Formats: sequence, C-alpha cells, structure tokens
Amino acid sequence: MRLLLISNSTMAGEPYLQYPMPEIEKFLGNNAANIIFIPYAAVTFSYDTYENKVNEQFNKINLSVKSIHRYKNQQAAIEASDAIVVGGGNTWHLVRKMHELNLMESIRKSVIANKTPYIGWSAGSNVACPTLRTTNDMPIIDPKGFDTLGLVPFQINPHYLDANPDGHAGETRAQRIEEFIEINPNDFVVGLREGSMLFVENNYIQLIGKNPCRIFKKGSIAKDYFNKDDINFLMG
Repeated sequence: MRLLLISNSTMAGEPYLQYPMPEIEKFLGNNAANIIFIPYAAVTFSYDTYENKVNEQFNKINLSVKSIHRYKNQQAAIEASDAIVVGGGNTWHLVRKMHELNLMESIRKSVIANKTPYIGWSAGSNVACPTLRTTNDMPIIDPKGFDTLGLVPFQINPHYLDANPDGHAGETRAQRIEEFIEINPNDFVVGLREGSMLFVENNYIQLIGKNPCRIFKKGSIAKDYFNKDDINFLMG
C-alpha cells in the first residue's frame, strides 16, 4: 500500500498544487499512464472544470488524470487504474457520492489488494481515514454513512491551525479535536498543518514538509512531531 496524504492543495500566494507537485512526481514516477481522478468534493464548480484544473499542473510533470465521472462503469475504471487521485473540497459531498456510486470498496480493494498508489489532498486525505468525522467542512449533505476508506487506522484533521483568528472567541481547532478524542478515546488524530503531507508505504509512515504535525490521543498531551521524528506508532 502506498499513500500520499496532503493537507492542502495551495499555499497562500502560490499557484494551485505548486508546493506538493515535486512530491507527487516523486511518488508516481513515470509509470502512471492511467490516473483516475475523483472530483466529487467539488460543489460550486463542475467536475470537468476540476479535472482541467488538476491537469494544468499534472501536465507539467508529463502526467494527466481522467475524471471518474466520464466512465459508465466507475468501479471497473478504478480497478484498472495505475493511480487514484482524490481532490479536496467538501468532504461530506465527496463521501455522499462515493457511497452512492459504490466507490468505497473499489478504491479500498485497488489500494490494498492491487497496490494502486493513492493521492489525496484535504477532503481526499480525510476519506483515507476510518471516518470523515475530523473534517473541517460544513455538513451540507447527508453523507449516507460516516465510514470512509480506512486505509490508515488514524484520523487526519487537514489545514490544522494552532489558534483562532484575532477577535474570534469560539473554540480552537485543538479544542474541537479534544472533543473528538474524549468521545473516541482509542483514536489518534493527526493535526496536519498546511504545507505538510504524510507518506505511507505498507506500515511505514513519514511526515513530509517543514511544519510539524500535532498528534492527539486521549490521556496524552498533544505533541508536535517533525519530519525527522518516528511516527510509526500511528500505524498500530
């Protein structure tokens, strides 16, 4: 199993997908002629538009994606793919579509049994976890079940922030995650800061990026881990 789970697609002031593209290129190599893109986290723009936007960047490394919405038999397309890419957007909408179209088991089988490489950013990283429950997104639609792919045994909170904006007196992101681990004491949650990603190969995991991730677990003080640190305990 090979996964690249990215916190965010775009850094402030940079073009779309610029910062993760070197890692995406390294991850995929030159043997991915048939890359399937899952665009269903898009809500306010079309799947065609999303596919084109991703291809603008993938073409720069001599690769291209084809959106799953173009296939009649989407399960077969996933199982025949060289790589699977799941874009960010609204996690609730993404999960709803994945359940409606019976894509969960097809993706899981491809990644685990067929060893198809998997890349996700933001919502695409959320759905690699056991559930969507640590997304930041507004629940705009009934997802028809919170369970997701379960490719990793821990939860991810993408776009993790350390503090609230000035003048905002609501809960911090850390407080929200502490609520989650209070109810789910056996789960680790990785607060994945922007500009960071997790590389997973079988039971090995490594943080990539300059920013540390923050790992939460009930009964332990939340702790920052840097890219040189061993975080393989997350894989159980």
